[in-house]
Amino acid sequence: MAHHDFTPTTYYNTMGTHPPALHIEPGDSVATTAVDARGFDHENVERAGRPNPQTGPFYVNGAEAGDTLVLQLHEVVPNRRMGWTTGRLAPNVLDFGYEANFSDEVELAFWDVDVEAGTVTLTEPQNRLTGQPLPLEPMLGTVGVAPDIGEAISTMTSAAHGGNMDYNGITPGVTVYLPVFADGALFFLGDGHALQGDGEMDGTGVEISMDVRFSLDLIKGKTIGWPRAEDDTYLMACGNHRPLDQAVQHATTEMVSWLETDYGLTTREAHMLLGRFVEYDVGNMFDPAYTMVCKVKKSVLAELGFTRTDS
Repeated sequence: MAHHDFTPTTYYNTMGTHPPALHIEPGDSVATTAVDARGFDHENVERAGRPNPQTGPFYVNGAEAGDTLVLQLHEVVPNRRMGWTTGRLAPNVLDFGYEANFSDEVELAFWDVDVEAGTVTLTEPQNRLTGQPLPLEPMLGTVGVAPDIGEAISTMTSAAHGGNMDYNGITPGVTVYLPVFADGALFFLGDGHALQGDGEMDGTGVEISMDVRFSLDLIKGKTIGWPRAEDDTYLMACGNHRPLDQAVQHATTEMVSWLETDYGLTTREAHMLLGRFVEYDVGNMFDPAYTMVCKVKKSVLAELGFTRTDS
């Protein structure tokens, strides 16, 4: 296993079968950077066009359609002080006919991101949130692979390949599983956020460029339908679609499959366990496809005697 320091020079606004930026072996680690959602780098210089320009793709030697790509996210660290957000919630998360009565005119809000202090602090506009330090919780809004049948899908949205899921659970320490559709998998990442609530309800996290360190591995011959993730506490299955109920259906079905194939539950056991213990998180609620995340605590499985059987 090798380590690669990679400096991107080309960015993509679609995830597809683009020319590989770097070939790596399964198990290799990579240190790289990601520009912000509008294409500005660590010096706040514009390097790429919007939306959500991606670093990559990274070609994993030996990856083939039907395999599972394993992403281990080691570090996601803001590499400049200035972050930005919008200043209003998206219309689709508010009642039809609701009219906002703003007392000021704000297109963008600006935030000071202090990695050493671990804080994110509003600097503009001036209101009662300004100057109040909030916790730094860095994440990646977009991770994904080249989609099936040679498609190139906009980084504004998401599907079975991953993409712009804007799930604030994609943080350092998480392991993400992505279905492979193309030779090499062709992995992309970008859209770093210093802090974001559930759903990216105003269309932004605290948008900022990032230093990222990750590793990629393969599970040969293992086929999954939708992105999965796990950390020390949860199993998480992501469903990406619109309307929202279909995103829930994809996520829940993927979790049932995970419990059956990797933990040995019968279909009846999986259904009954989820009926008692399932949790849901909202990923993206702003862009063309919504993201819902179906979660189960690992401690629940352990207490009931269900252990992993897939290794």
